[in-house]
Amino acid sequence: MTNHSTSPTRLAPVPPAGGFQEIDGRRVFVHRAGSGGPAVVFLPGAGAVGLDYFGVQQEVARFTTAVLYDRGGTGFSDDLPLPRTAADVATELRELLRAQGIAAPYVLAAHSLGGFFAHRFAQLYPQDVAGLVWMDAFHRGWDDAMPSEASLASVERMAPDREQLERMRPALRAMAAELLADYPEDLRRALTEAKVSDRWTESGIAERSRLAALATELQAGPNIPDVPVIALTVVGVDPGQRALTSQRTLQEMIDGRTALDAALANAVSHGEQRIISDTAHHRLCFDRPDAVVQAVRDVVDRARP
Repeated sequence: MTNHSTSPTRLAPVPPAGGFQEIDGRRVFVHRAGSGGPAVVFLPGAGAVGLDYFGVQQEVARFTTAVLYDRGGTGFSDDLPLPRTAADVATELRELLRAQGIAAPYVLAAHSLGGFFAHRFAQLYPQDVAGLVWMDAFHRGWDDAMPSEASLASVERMAPDREQLERMRPALRAMAAELLADYPEDLRRALTEAKVSDRWTESGIAERSRLAALATELQAGPNIPDVPVIALTVVGVDPGQRALTSQRTLQEMIDGRTALDAALANAVSHGEQRIISDTAHHRLCFDRPDAVVQAVRDVVDRARP
């Protein structure tokens, strides 16, 4: 078995925006904008970083406080051994928000892997959660709704090795440059270079290496609290994924994610599912920032007294 764990041996690059908050003697990257509450906190997916959500953050900051950050061991934050438990990530986030003086409760806007950490935060600190925006995020019941080819264990096994990563580097650079084309030049340039670095690609792989264990950790805890929820379900398919996956499996995955998001929305008093058909999973915040910002605004409005 390939060991994808990482260790704190390398310095993080200097962020083009935002700064650091010291947590337990190490630096955690944070970038906040706007004012008022409830504050919206973006939880990135694996391989993503807080500043990937800069475009939507700037729009959300027009009507409330919007917070981007990088989990310890990822992005611009100092290194930590990866992977980590969902409880460790949730505890770190709460400490960060308190140290920054950002008042609870919060709206958690979680993308992809960030869904596991948002759910764990809500399990541990339900009083600190005002609402949830589920951006095509993982669910703890993932394996119950997915074909075996898309199980969490299968996703873990599909992680590329170092040689494959090296071959993928030009494509990763081109994809980052295209997705970030509308960002300020200094931010776009810094993110594009960092995204193809060994440090960032390896941390993304490491975070994907214990997905099944994260789901098991969440299954031992309660459901999300009864707060406003909007689930954005992306049913568009990336061309690369279409080339590698049968049409039947792709449809089963779409059906599974749709059912999981519907169940999440139906589990609370003020839940809603919105289907997004004109983009793919990793492109959601770049292609449809309007849909993300509207969902955030609606949850914030519903959460306000």
